[in-house]
Amino acid sequence: MTALVAAAVALAAASGCGGADDVAARPAVTVPAEVVATRTFPPAVPAAPLTFEAPPPPMTSGNPAGTALVPAGAQAVDTSQPTRVIGDGNAESCTSQAVVDAVAGGGIITFDCGAAPGTITMTATAKVANANGPVVLDGGGLVTLSGGGERRILYMNTCDEAQGWTTSHCQDQDHPQLVVQNLTFADGNSTGELTEGGGGGAIFVRGGRFRVVSSVFLRNRCDPTGPDLGGAAIRVLSQYQNLPVYVVNSTFGGAPGEGGGCSNDGTGTLTIESSTLQRNPSGQFQTQPGIFFMGSGGAPSTPGSTVR
Repeated sequence: MTALVAAAVALAAASGCGGADDVAARPAVTVPAEVVATRTFPPAVPAAPLTFEAPPPPMTSGNPAGTALVPAGAQAVDTSQPTRVIGDGNAESCTSQAVVDAVAGGGIITFDCGAAPGTITMTATAKVANANGPVVLDGGGLVTLSGGGERRILYMNTCDEAQGWTTSHCQDQDHPQLVVQNLTFADGNSTGELTEGGGGGAIFVRGGRFRVVSSVFLRNRCDPTGPDLGGAAIRVLSQYQNLPVYVVNSTFGGAPGEGGGCSNDGTGTLTIESSTLQRNPSGQFQTQPGIFFMGSGGAPSTPGSTVR
């Protein structure tokens, strides 16, 4: 410390500031008393305290202990450059109609509904147009799409002419490719839906390709009885060239009362990676995941599922 003080004094002397001779040579300056008395200073403004906005709780999905190696075809899609954004930063701007319009338009779709988690209750089912290329719906871990217990949430069917007839082999075509990621699908209900036999309380897919990444499915349901009918959460038929449906880091149910319900749930050419599947009340594992995959022949395909 003594050395530092000595160095500082030496620096001041060398600069010509503070030397004794210099001080003696300067004339004394006096300030009139009235100036001192009338001079005022603004009150000190306290520094604004630092504030930090608490981040929203992350969406819980998947199996935290999962260690499966996810193949390239099952990875999440980069949505940093979206084609369409639902919302303008306010929760009120994220409406059912905005979702329906965005899904019909296709492309990479993200949400800007504010920093807090929120639910969009669908008043109509969002439907994918068959002429579209990839359709990616990314909720950023904050968005829940709800069927309100009254309707299916998302629908894609390459053999539904109302969505556009694109090829003569609709049951085996490579488009559209639908990806849902970082979303929660809750309270979807396809009870009474007759197209392709029904099923798929939250999501129905026929044709093209489909995958699910880091998503949660809660309390979805379809008809309680019926043959070749299933998929409380998801029903998938006729994937292109019988390629697998990937379900990665996702949760179906996960807690008592949060699972789905339907006549049948089963799995065919399906790969489930690092996900959580809840059993139904009777303890059957196959019937509660909420996924029903059927091959192009119209019956459950040969079991070939992988659960890791």
